[in-house]
Amino acid sequence: MATTIDFPEYLPMPLREGYQLNHVSPFARTDMANGRARQRRMFTSVPSMVPVSFLLNDSQAQIFQAWFKYEIDDGTAWFNCKLDSDMGQKDYECRFTDIYQGPQLVGKRFWRFTAELEIIERPVLPEDWYRNGLQFIAYSSIFDLAINREWLQ
Repeated sequence: MATTIDFPEYLPMPLREGYQLNHVSPFARTDMANGRARQRRMFTSVPSMVPVSFLLNDSQAQIFQAWFKYEIDDGTAWFNCKLDSDMGQKDYECRFTDIYQGPQLVGKRFWRFTAELEIIERPVLPEDWYRNGLQFIAYSSIFDLAINREWLQ
């Protein structure tokens, strides 16, 4: 990771509600006169967009807004944030695509903030794992059970 700025440890991860990864297309498509289309790869490194929502108490909301303003320069700087993907829960290098919406009062004590994050690189298996280790990925749940069973005894 190229940045040393981290999402504040005092704040929770994004809510699961409405959470999904939206990948930017790495190719261009041109419709031809004969009805066919030509496609070509334009980029090898493409970002993913993630709509996120946070439910924060008063003190967490204050920390979030101050961190946004002072630490990541009103949302313009990249930072490390723990996010979920099919690759697992890990830190991804992110930045905000625009300022957050909120705070919106939820109930009597919580504040909802919503925003969109850009992950610098689409989460995908490394090529060498795809080329040489598919059996380990395909049967990872079995490996996990076997290894944990041995370690726990």
